[in-house]
Amino acid sequence: MSTTIRHLTPLDRLLDGIESALGAVAGTPVAAHPSPAMDMDETELDDTERRHAAGLMRVNHTGEVCAQALYKGQALLARDAATAAHLEDAAAEETDHLAWCATRLDELASRPSVFNPLWYAGSYAIGAAAAAVGDPVSLGFVVETERQVEVHLAEHIERLPERDARSRVILAQMQADEIRHADNARARGGVTLPKPIPTVMRAASMVMKTVAYRM
Repeated sequence: MSTTIRHLTPLDRLLDGIESALGAVAGTPVAAHPSPAMDMDETELDDTERRHAAGLMRVNHTGEVCAQALYKGQALLARDAATAAHLEDAAAEETDHLAWCATRLDELASRPSVFNPLWYAGSYAIGAAAAAVGDPVSLGFVVETERQVEVHLAEHIERLPERDARSRVILAQMQADEIRHADNARARGGVTLPKPIPTVMRAASMVMKTVAYRM
């Protein structure tokens, strides 16, 4: 995939971003790798447990919609072709997470957030803005985002109903992947963001999580 991306123009990436947006918010994502929960038996949850698990997985599904948008927005304005390729590859890996969360929501008889188009648009704009500053800042934004997601996933793993092993194993694999994405971005030259930015990012994330849990 990386070889192909090196030959894409900004217009190509913009059109690819539009296609990805439609797939993320209105399509059925297809995972390149099977869900970690594929071979696990379903455990019966009561209504309260099911609604709570569904709310948490809806938040994580929305987080993956945002991740798709961020990476696509950053790839659009990346200065270096290798950085753009790295971001596109990371977005492709996040498609697995999106598909796993979508499947789990179906299993829990629930649905994605109705605000996903809004989350996607906002995240795409933020990603493009970060890339416009320069690749080191853009990659630093990846590092900070993935570190915050790592913490968020750890919290959700603890908050899931004890009997919901299927959701838990999915989140555990997602957490391991996000840690790897952060490490890769740091190794490629991602810088530490100024202190106010991570604080603003956490506040925005809290708004998204609060709304997506319910809607």
